[in-house]
Amino acid sequence: MSFKTQDFFEMDRLNKIVHAAIFEGVTHVWEVLPKIKRYLVDYFKKNPPQILGEVDSFAKIGPLVHIGKGTVVEAGAVIKGPAWIGERCEIRSGAYIRDQVIVGDESIVGNSSELKNSLLVHRVQVPHFNYVGDSILGTGSHLGAGVILSNFKLTGEGIVIRDQQQKIETGLRKFGAIIGDHVEIGCHAVLNPGSLIGPRSMIYSGVQWRGILGPDQIVKATVAYCITAKNK
Repeated sequence: MSFKTQDFFEMDRLNKIVHAAIFEGVTHVWEVLPKIKRYLVDYFKKNPPQILGEVDSFAKIGPLVHIGKGTVVEAGAVIKGPAWIGERCEIRSGAYIRDQVIVGDESIVGNSSELKNSLLVHRVQVPHFNYVGDSILGTGSHLGAGVILSNFKLTGEGIVIRDQQQKIETGLRKFGAIIGDHVEIGCHAVLNPGSLIGPRSMIYSGVQWRGILGPDQIVKATVAYCITAKNK
């Protein structure tokens, strides 16, 4: 399987986003992740951050944070930065956006959701109790309540991508997931470090996923239940 940007994201849409340049020159799509920090620093030198949306007085916004037009940041949200938040987004109460984050237009970051070193392309929903670490989420993707994109192996080892034909050392110790366009992840699913999910696929609630899922596929957990009569 190829792991190029176009394998996960529709290029006509991607090329229209403000930060399309960050994808230039990468062989494997995850190579964007270590570029985000330097990219934002350089971008803000040329384009100083502005607060153009509506920010509640009880939200906490760091000095290197851009808020686009029509975006609403509710009370209790924290945006540490450096971070770039696009237009017409909802940053809801209790959201925690840490360093090195790009949130594309019309996206939602909700209650108790935490983002770190990640890029949300466009119209992405991270609405309830989600952790998104060192990940890229494509246009129209959605995380159900409690979904975790785990970014660090318990052993502390580097993340390796394996399929039937190859083994690729990513060079990254922290790498969550690449989520393709229009992917749906069900409530309380956990994606282990280095997960790659092809466009339009679905992972049902409660699944513990590891590895590569191609486009247009569905993953369900098989659970056996034992039902007995209640003692009287």
